[in-house]
Amino acid sequence: MSRLAFGDRNTSRRFIVNRKLKVLFLCTGNSCRSQMAEGWARALKGDLIEAYSAGIETHGLNPRAVRVMAEAGVDISGHRSKNIAEFGGVDFDVVVTVCGHANEHCPVFPGKTKVIHVGFDDPPALAKYAKSEEEALSHYRRVRDEIRRFTEFLPAPLPTAQSPE
Repeated sequence: MSRLAFGDRNTSRRFIVNRKLKVLFLCTGNSCRSQMAEGWARALKGDLIEAYSAGIETHGLNPRAVRVMAEAGVDISGHRSKNIAEFGGVDFDVVVTVCGHANEHCPVFPGKTKVIHVGFDDPPALAKYAKSEEEALSHYRRVRDEIRRFTEFLPAPLPTAQSPE
């Protein structure tokens, strides 16, 4: 388990994390963006973050999301679309909403859970009017890469719910 220190920019306080941060990536249907974010977090930051994903509702796993993640070397084919209600007993440190709808309809989380919004474009909506499969996939790849860039810096951009040292 990693022991991480985070500085508080506004004070001299430092925070210590002696366990993985429990991070939930939340979107509308848990079919694409939140699945990609969970996949990247597990692949890139599995030593620091216990990643989960869910939706306000469930839409099933998007096959194009699975395909473009596989192209990047991350297998999310075993994931399934999950409803936020399935995680009622999990005390998340941070919930990251990855779409506007989830941000607007995000449930209240008990305790010290921090909710932040980091919005990404919706690949299925962008691909809807694509003239070819390759054009459709280009939208998924762009968003996949944007989500990767975000997760590469985790947990730094995430607020923590840890006690001061």
